[in-house]
Amino acid sequence: MKKIAILHGPNLDRLGRRQPEIYGTATLKDLEKLIRTEARRLGFTVTFFQSAHEGALVDRIHSLSDRGVDAFIVNFGAYSHTSIALRDALEAASRPAVEVHISDIKKREKFRRESMTAGACLAMISGKGFPGYIEALRLLAGI
Repeated sequence: MKKIAILHGPNLDRLGRRQPEIYGTATLKDLEKLIRTEARRLGFTVTFFQSAHEGALVDRIHSLSDRGVDAFIVNFGAYSHTSIALRDALEAASRPAVEVHISDIKKREKFRRESMTAGACLAMISGKGFPGYIEALRLLAGI
């Protein structure tokens, strides 16, 4: 059974309250329930981690890869646009990763349109809301 780690960066814990016109009214717990249901259907086990701290996310990537996680789905939030450290951690993990963004980063502010971390991922899914995570799971099921 494949083990998939879902990592969320800053402000994702504010889903449901933060800019509902962009991110909707569902919460991170709602998202986790949706992911868990589809993962079970695909035969995956999933773990979830959210932190507003870049170093905590780096440490979690290292520890999960050391413990044998098979793949990552990541939404590093604002760190996606700035963090060489998270990109390096994903590359060092040598595991497939898919980056997901709830909103379409190409239609956001100029500083959000490029992802620093996507280069360490086999795909980036952007602008599909919560279903983007399901697409990421299905993509990982195919490898």
